[in-house]
Amino acid sequence: MITVARVYDPPNTDRVFVDRLWPRGIRKDDPRIGRWFKDVTPSNELRSWYHAHRDRYDDFVARYREELASGPAAQALDELRALAAAGDVELATAAKDVEHSHVPVLVETLTA
Repeated sequence: MITVARVYDPPNTDRVFVDRLWPRGIRKDDPRIGRWFKDVTPSNELRSWYHAHRDRYDDFVARYREELASGPAAQALDELRALAAAGDVELATAAKDVEHSHVPVLVETLTA
């Protein structure tokens, strides 16, 4: 089962941090982080583009899916998929608006 949580909450199960940038106020050895899957996140270019175009979520999703289809993102996604197949995984993010972030795309991709 795949669940989603904010990184600032206590972990419920095996946690994977899925943001490109390190969260503010969290030490590198904080147990709330778990494993960091930086390569499965949107590229810096896409992240910056989306920050400037918040009203174009559907375009962001399409571009992010393209990134997940090849290169380091695809390899990290395969690793994350294997981890999820082995047991429960909690995807952690620092995003305030989780519903309109990359996390729902990851969950949908992992459960498809």
